[in-house]
Amino acid sequence: MRCLAIFAGVAVLLAVVGICGVMSYFVSERRHEFGLRVALGAVPADVMRLVTTLGLKLTMIGVVLGVLLSLGLTRLISDFLVGVKPTDPLTYSAVAVLLILVALVAGYIPALRATKVDPMVALRYE
Repeated sequence: MRCLAIFAGVAVLLAVVGICGVMSYFVSERRHEFGLRVALGAVPADVMRLVTTLGLKLTMIGVVLGVLLSLGLTRLISDFLVGVKPTDPLTYSAVAVLLILVALVAGYIPALRATKVDPMVALRYE
């Protein structure tokens, strides 16, 4: 049981690092766009909402694909499960909610960084 808990913790850590890395790359690639948006009157909440919405869209695509693939592969793991149905809706929903919360937390730091972009730097770039 401890071994499974350790592997689950490592999986969540990898998910956080991966999501944070992708969102950081997204923010760094569009830094000038965010600066222009702020220069044209966007408030930091608008920029944060833009970055967070993209992160949630990507997360939802990943969750839906993951659920569909896991439902398709339940025949392979059904022999190893004891006391749990392979298509247990509580387990699927708990994992989906956990991954969405992890994505929100991991995307918060890059979204916060996107709100700190200096508009003058973006205007000089163009």
